Amino acid sequence: MSKSPFAFFRGSAALMAADLASTPVTGIRVQSCGDCHVANFGGFGTPERQLVFDINDFDETLPAPWEWDVKRLAASIVLGMRLAGIAERHCSDAARASARSYRKHMREYAEMTALEAWYSHLSAGLFIENAKTPEARKRWRKLEAKAMLNTSGREFPKIAPLRHGRHRIADRPPLIYHSRDMAAVGKHVRQMFQRYRATLPEERRIVLDRYELVDLARKVVGVGSIGTRCAVALLMAGPHDPLLLQCKEAHQSVLAPYAGKSRYTNQGERVVTGQRMLQSASDVFLGWTRDDQGYDFYFRQLRDMRMKIDIAGMSKGDWFEYVELCGWVLARAHARTGDPAKIAGYLGKTAAFDQAIARFAVAYADQTERDHASFLKAVRAGRIRVRSRPAS
Repeated sequence: MSKSPFAFFRGSAALMAADLASTPVTGIRVQSCGDCHVANFGGFGTPERQLVFDINDFDETLPAPWEWDVKRLAASIVLGMRLAGIAERHCSDAARASARSYRKHMREYAEMTALEAWYSHLSAGLFIENAKTPEARKRWRKLEAKAMLNTSGREFPKIAPLRHGRHRIADRPPLIYHSRDMAAVGKHVRQMFQRYRATLPEERRIVLDRYELVDLARKVVGVGSIGTRCAVALLMAGPHDPLLLQCKEAHQSVLAPYAGKSRYTNQGERVVTGQRMLQSASDVFLGWTRDDQGYDFYFRQLRDMRMKIDIAGMSKGDWFEYVELCGWVLARAHARTGDPAKIAGYLGKTAAFDQAIARFAVAYADQTERDHASFLKAVRAGRIRVRSRPAS
């Protein structure tokens, strides 16, 4: 979080939730992403092996006002573009563009049937179709091709090389490592795994049962999730038939104190159900569990055609194409679980909403930069302890 105002923003979803709780809302609720910032979008593979573009982080998902996601996305755009060194006027314009995209596409969803809106999805190929220059088109095409190859099967030899006649997850400290008590942890996880298995539909259990858990390693996760328990599990159905799963701890949503507690007692179930509601297609191995100490977790596949977009390296033109698609995706997600006609009616046909969101985004980005400066000051004064590497 100390690295930049944008990193601070990513790690302080709880702070923004508290700020948003006091802002006016329409009273129209949706299944909210909860941490809807510009780095939490990307491409992934559907069960039909198509590459789609969608929201890809749901740790904070909860029914909440739709405005909160829109405002967090817009503020993140300004902060992300400032970090990339893009002129200030373009930062504001991009936030406005994302709001305009949300507004226009919400109107389109309002005119669809409920099933049409539910089945709607955005192909990752839209980046190629919308590219304004041959260079951008080439870059997006290369990124898409790389994502198609980013599967556990193809990455398997690198992630889990053969050692002494068996495959083991390669240690890459401090990000991935085997702890000293891995044998005890492995027994613990096997019990959790059986509870996770029970949350899958029966036809998916049949597939999962063909695999055997052969190795487990701890994994350090991103800025907003630092400190949560996470592990990578290697399962094998044959010498060349791997399955990599990630097991991640789930806490109460940061929105809960302001939007209300989840109806689910297991926070992993809250995450999984919210993801299934919001995404156009979700991982077939998505499920939840709880350990013997009462901690909640969810499982999903690791690296299933994951298309990671480097927002720091995007040009101004790339940014505008990207944020318009983010606004579109968010509108689609909200239309699946809210009332798109009511939201579209409130948004109207003029640019008033777009301009208001852009003003908010700039103001909140400015506040975040002041908060980040205060954070660094507290670190230097020793009031906040900082550790740059996780303990092994």
